[in-house]
Amino acid sequence: MTTPWSELALARFPADPRDRLRAWDASDEYLLRHLAEREVPLSGTVVVVGDRWGALVTALAAHRPTQITDSYLAQEATRANLARNGVEPGAVRLLTTQDAPPGRVDVLLVRVPKSLALLEDQLLRLAPAVHEGTVVVGTGMVKEIHTSTLELFERILGPTRTSLAEKKARLILCTPGPSPERAAAANPWPYRYALPDGIGPVSGRTVVNHAGVFCADRLDIGTRFFLQHLPGGKGARRVVDLGCGNGVVGTAVALADPEAEVLFVDESFQAVASAEATYKANGVPGHAEFRVGDGLAGVPAGSVDVVLNNPPFHSHQATTDTTAWRMFTGARRVLRPGGELWVIGNRHLGYHVKLRKLFGNSRLMASDPKFVVLKAVKE
Repeated sequence: MTTPWSELALARFPADPRDRLRAWDASDEYLLRHLAEREVPLSGTVVVVGDRWGALVTALAAHRPTQITDSYLAQEATRANLARNGVEPGAVRLLTTQDAPPGRVDVLLVRVPKSLALLEDQLLRLAPAVHEGTVVVGTGMVKEIHTSTLELFERILGPTRTSLAEKKARLILCTPGPSPERAAAANPWPYRYALPDGIGPVSGRTVVNHAGVFCADRLDIGTRFFLQHLPGGKGARRVVDLGCGNGVVGTAVALADPEAEVLFVDESFQAVASAEATYKANGVPGHAEFRVGDGLAGVPAGSVDVVLNNPPFHSHQATTDTTAWRMFTGARRVLRPGGELWVIGNRHLGYHVKLRKLFGNSRLMASDPKFVVLKAVKE
């Protein structure tokens, strides 16, 4: 990536030479160009929210910024990109969306996330640290910035306007209002709701969702269908809820089989916090572990009996099967012989082809007009 100050070598995480998706886009370039051309003073505490692969903080490392991200993969990409470009360790402070934000923010740069709820939560958490002299600039592709996006900045921080579009990217320029007004704003997250009946052991149970987690205010139809067709059986089993989201699937397993050991895994800090809160809110017996990480990396090979998975097929705005393929490959590695991978997905995604290629088998366990539940066995 070419910046006003230097050329940077950047990659997504995990780095894959076959991956054609870049670790930056036109909105990152637009923001950096704006900072340089307008000679924005990058002094005091510089905070970058939602930096997807570390491009922004790597470019601004000389100003010792703080990065706040919900993504483990983004955080690891940032570490790798900083090292790749010779940035000294400690030049960038890495925080997650679950960490306490800085007490004062002098420059706030926001890469607009896909989730409006996550944007609301993060702006509300940062608002008390923003003062009338804070420089606030948001950035995103035109298709990512809506009237509701601008209304959030305006309501939480102060008067907001947008720039002209350049290369299908746009800037959000916000002038913070008086601090007392911002400090008084209540944060509605995390959100709690009761599950419907007719979905097995979790019927009527409580769900806790932190902002940014998929379907934060209701049970999505795919998970509802999966809950009705989870594998049965009891006994000492190690089960992984892979890509756990709010943890409803893993919690259902734990309620049905108190002897099961359930591992909840997701690359989203918000998701794992939600899964743990959902599990604890329902007083589930048994043993559970909650892990933020890169899929099943770090889980010992041959140590798992069942993996349950609803893989995503988007990486931010890009449609890709890369994540699903890595999840399936990881599942095969950690399963014991005879262990099972259960997958739910949209019919059109053709996961049965990938599973047959990887496992040598794939069985249709349930289907409706939109979804299929598939099982692959490690032989």
